[in-house]
This record gives sequence, C-alpha cells and structure tokens, in this order.
Amino acid sequence: MKQHNLKILLTLFALFSANTTFAQAVTAGENVDVSTERQAPKAVSIHEQETESKLPPFGSNLFKTSSFIANRENGLNPDYIIQPGDRIAMRIWGATEVDNVTTVDAQGNLFIPGVGPIKVEGVKNSQLNTYIKGALERVFTKNVKVYTNLESATPVLVYVTGFVNKPGAYAGIASDSMLYFLEQAGGIDNNRGSYRKIKVLRDGKLIDTADLYDFLINGDLPHPQFADGDTIVVERKGDTVSVQGAVRNSYSFELTGNSIKGSELMRFARPQANATYATVFGTRDKAPFSTYLKLNDFSQRTLKDGDQVIFEVDQVHETILVRVEGSHLGQSRFAVPKDTHLKDLLDYIKVDPQLADINAISIHRQSIKKRQKQALEESLNRLEAAVVGRTSITPEGAQIQTTDAKLISDFVKRARKVEPSGILVVAKNGNIANILLQPDDVITIPEKTNVIQVSGEVMVPQALVYEPGNKLSDYIARVGGYTDRADENKHMILRRNGEVIPVYGSGGDVKILPGDEIVTLPEVPSKSVDVIRMVTDIMFKVASSAAVFVRLF
Repeated sequence: MKQHNLKILLTLFALFSANTTFAQAVTAGENVDVSTERQAPKAVSIHEQETESKLPPFGSNLFKTSSFIANRENGLNPDYIIQPGDRIAMRIWGATEVDNVTTVDAQGNLFIPGVGPIKVEGVKNSQLNTYIKGALERVFTKNVKVYTNLESATPVLVYVTGFVNKPGAYAGIASDSMLYFLEQAGGIDNNRGSYRKIKVLRDGKLIDTADLYDFLINGDLPHPQFADGDTIVVERKGDTVSVQGAVRNSYSFELTGNSIKGSELMRFARPQANATYATVFGTRDKAPFSTYLKLNDFSQRTLKDGDQVIFEVDQVHETILVRVEGSHLGQSRFAVPKDTHLKDLLDYIKVDPQLADINAISIHRQSIKKRQKQALEESLNRLEAAVVGRTSITPEGAQIQTTDAKLISDFVKRARKVEPSGILVVAKNGNIANILLQPDDVITIPEKTNVIQVSGEVMVPQALVYEPGNKLSDYIARVGGYTDRADENKHMILRRNGEVIPVYGSGGDVKILPGDEIVTLPEVPSKSVDVIRMVTDIMFKVASSAAVFVRLF
C-alpha cells in the first residue's frame, strides 16, 4: 500500500476480545475516495502509556506542604484524658493549703496531703478541676477552693507501619494526631499505601480507623488518645479510578470497595462548571471499552478499578476511536483524526503476510448493525403476518396450514435470537475500498486458511481441505450429498470478507475460494410463493448480517 503521511494519535489498550460475530453491508469496488497525505504515527507501548496516564493519588500533597510536626499539640486540649505520668499543678486554699506540682502515679492517683490519693486516671482535662474539688468537699465540707492546671502530658512511643515511607517507632505525646505520627514516618507510600484505610491498634485490638478523604474534603479526623506501644497501620492501596480533564481535582481516586458511582467520584473530583460530558475508558470482561456520557448519565454509572475518566466541555471531537482485531501485530486500538480513511490506518497496522488475509478484510460498524437488526425484524414480522393471514376451506388444508404455521413460528423465534454484527464489506477481488472511518469501527483481518466449510441440508456437514479446481457440486459430493429436505438449486456461499453470495442452480460457474462456507438451503414446505420467498430472504439476511445459518427444521 502507498504510504500516507497521517498524523494519528495511537492509544494502546488491552487486546480486544475474540468473541466477535460477522455481518455484511456493502460491496467494495474499484472506485474509492482518496484522502490527503499526512504524517506517520508514533506507536505508544504499554509501559509508556501506563507511565504517561498515571496520576498521583488524591491526598498525595498532604505530607508535602503541611507540617504537622511543627504544629503539634502541647497536650493541654480540653478533651485530653489524664493518665499516669502526667504532671498537674494544684493550688488549694481555704480549709487546707496546697501549692505544688504532682505527678499522676502508676495507679492513676494524685496524692494530696491531708486528703490522700484521688483517682484521676481517665478524667478529661476540662473536668479535672471540678473532679478534684468534689473529692476535697467529701473531706472538707466548707470553705475549700481548687485550681488545677495540666503542666505536661506523658510521652508515648507509637509504632507506624504498613505502607508508609519510613516505618518505625516515633515519640510523641498522647494527644498528638495520627497525622503527626504519619508525617514522622515520611507520609504514606503513594504507589502502595491507602489514604482511606488506616487502623490504630492497641494490644493487637482495633481501637479506631481513619479515612483521610473525610479529612481532605470535610475536615473530619478521628482523635484517638494514643498510649505507649500503640500501632498505626496504613493498609494496602485499594482499587483506583483516575480523573482528568475539566476538573478541579485531577488525581487517581481510591475506592473503599470494588466500585464507585459516578456521582461519588464527581464529589471528589469536582468537575468545572462548564464540564458537560465524561469519557470513560476501561476494561470489562477482559476486553477494552469506552463510552461518552452526559454528566447526568455519568452520575449513575458504576466505575471499576482501572477506569480512566476524562471530563470534557461540550465540543466537536477531533479524534475517533477505532479497534483492530484478528491476525495483526502490535497495537489493537487507535485514536485517529475524524477524517481518517481505511487505507490511511492500514498503512500502520503490522501483519505477518504469511498468516494475515488482507484481501478478506472487513469492518464492523454500529450504525449498520442497527439497520440490519431493523431490516431483519421487519422481514420476520411480514413473514408472520403472511402465515397467520392464510385461510383454507378444507379440513385437510387447515391441518397443513397449522403444521406450516408451527414450523414457521419456530423458525422466526430462532431468527429473532440472532444479533447482527454490522459487517461492512470493503474488500473484493483484491481491491480494498478506502472508506471514511467512523467512531468505534472494528477492522477485522482474518487469518489465511485452506479449509472449506460445508453445512446446511447436506448429509454430513463438515470442514474439508480446499482443493483447487473443485466446484460447489464436488464439495457437496464429498460430504455425502444432499438430505431429503434440501433444495438442490439453492445455496449460499459465505466469504471471509463478510460477503454472502446466493447461488441458484448447480453453481458450476461460481468459483470456490479458500475459507468459503457452502450452505445448502432447505426446501420450504409451503405452497405459497410469497412464504417461500420470504423465508429464503430471511435466511440470506441472517447469513449476511451475522454469518450464521438459521435452520428451518
């Protein structure tokens, strides 16, 4: 093929699934439209694509710009719980006089001369003054005044482990936040650590959990009071969805489960006011997929691990996505300019000429698939109406019509289950039509073969080795001839390029090619010419739209 200077942006996805059906739409000819010359594309390897599309996790700047160590608490917050080792200044006057700084002993008591030990462990700092005054009034019923002040809190050693940059043991005080200890440990490992699953353990038991998304978005953060030997565990990063485009927060967002609704993702990413659409790329059932949705529809969409979302402002797209399947090497998905023609892209699809049958190339197109389904449905409706509308004046005739109606009804049910695949025939007689590509086109390149399939109303349907010079009748003879229900004058040949050729008579002038499938049609048991014509027409429509033969019996 002639080289074209095509500027094509190649986006590589996983290999497309092999579960593909066949159909037919138009036949290629020698008259083709010609495109202008363009520049050659640059292939993107899997490693390069992953690296270029990788975004930092949401929350990754938490330990870069903040300094939780410099702004640590001093232990004097009102909710601090008194524990052994704390130093408390007491001034008591009136019925007794005390003015000293006392340390809470190992039993959690403060010793007051003339009163004895008072249990203060577990009392909140804000309630300490009232608590000690109440204890004194049980001894001194009148004229006692109390003032207390927490001078210093007990130091603790907290272990920070899991997926952090510097696991270890770090000193602090009991009222320090977990962010203080996480920052001392170098922050969370962005590649492996979770910002949403953080545990605090004491003696091996869970005492609290934290989701830093709540802190980043709403300012909510658990405040466990740490004890000596507590452990903070950062769990493994969960599933992620990345967001780019017209958003305020362009990050990789971690999921708490295995999926997330679009509305929840929008709450995290905060699309810009003028964003109207979202493009989603991902993998479903081991095959790549993409979709383009209005934001209202996107909000109801379920997203899964590895999905990439691009929020966009409503505008005309300059590129389209095209897939390649079958016998080819390298890339299987391409993003190309919207005015790209088939041959422009074929120039950059690598194939093994010993294996790939370029002359049998075809295209699957969604718009054709819809039209084929509609045409098939209309034909089936007409057939049903024709059969139901028949009448007979004799009991024998009525019985025959009832039998025919049951036969046709079963045939229609089977035909309705067929799903067209929208094949566009672009290759014929060694020529490839240089048609304009459309979004989501699938270019199919079959492998070369020397096998001939013979099916339909023949004695032993089977695959045969291609023999140069053999005619249709020769292949029929090789499978044992026709069944007693065969119409020996009606055949169709399914070509690998998606073309379906009707053959009437002996078919001696039809050349059989390697890879062909020969289908012998049944004799329709009806005396109505219209019914026979419609059944035959539907068989051809099903074969040409889905490359399958729907049996009448």
